Amino acid sequence: MFTGIITGVGRITAVHDLGSSLHHGKRLTLQAPEGYLDDVALGDSIALNGACMTVTTFDLDLHQFTIDISAESLARTSGLAQLGRVNLEKALRANDRLGGHIVSGHVDGIGTVTHFAQIGESWELRVMAPPELAKYLAYKGSITINGVSLTVNRVEDFLEHDGPLGLRGSEVSINLIPHTVDNTALGSLQAGSHVNLEIDTVARYVERMLRVDPQLNATALKAPQ
Repeated sequence: MFTGIITGVGRITAVHDLGSSLHHGKRLTLQAPEGYLDDVALGDSIALNGACMTVTTFDLDLHQFTIDISAESLARTSGLAQLGRVNLEKALRANDRLGGHIVSGHVDGIGTVTHFAQIGESWELRVMAPPELAKYLAYKGSITINGVSLTVNRVEDFLEHDGPLGLRGSEVSINLIPHTVDNTALGSLQAGSHVNLEIDTVARYVERMLRVDPQLNATALKAPQ
């Protein structure tokens, strides 16, 4: 479990194939900030751009660690097979502050940045989420973008391919303060960039409760004869 509060910005420095077929994943080598791995052990979970991964090796002297990512995860995430900066967050401990919101580290979809520009001292980030995530997005609700817990300021739905960049889906508008831009990898985004999205866990369960067949609930609550 995570909070969406980025604890460091790392860099993917090498990508190696784990096999020769499309069914094989990749091994990533990452450079972490100095001291970031001091309390990390083998098997610990670290979220990379919002995707929960397992530390397979690490080198304290070089400030490097590796993770193995499956072909399935590669197909359902963005930016994890390319060299460059990534947001890092260690798994939440029981005594940690929950500064953002509850984040599982499971990517629900890939969004496309439609706009990223400075407005006054802040930045406006707009992301088009795929249509299947539209029902989970709400004004002042939470969303995780590349692992960062953010608040939705506006949602606009585009039923056809008439949205920005000719896309279909729901566009969310986010306000980023300078601290977020300076201390995460979000500052390198631009129109057309793909980002990992995770919806709010609470919204996921509310949608399930509304969708489940009432007859199923009635059967489950019926006392045994």
